[in-house]
Amino acid sequence: MAGKKNKPIKLDELTPDEKLKYEIAEELGLLDRVMADGWRSLSSKETGRIGGLMTKKRKEQKDAC
Repeated sequence: MAGKKNKPIKLDELTPDEKLKYEIAEELGLLDRVMADGWRSLSSKETGRIGGLMTKKRKEQKDAC
């Protein structure tokens, strides 16, 4: 299976959803590992936690409007 090439991540060119994902990874102390080894270095439990927190934050933002 062909994977994506390792390109440097430009944090200033991310979509709002991507920014949120990176912010949550940082809050959980996982950002260093993601930056060094990519998202594949995380376990399914860790990625699920990030996804769950993203959903929670999006819902909070929607309710605040």
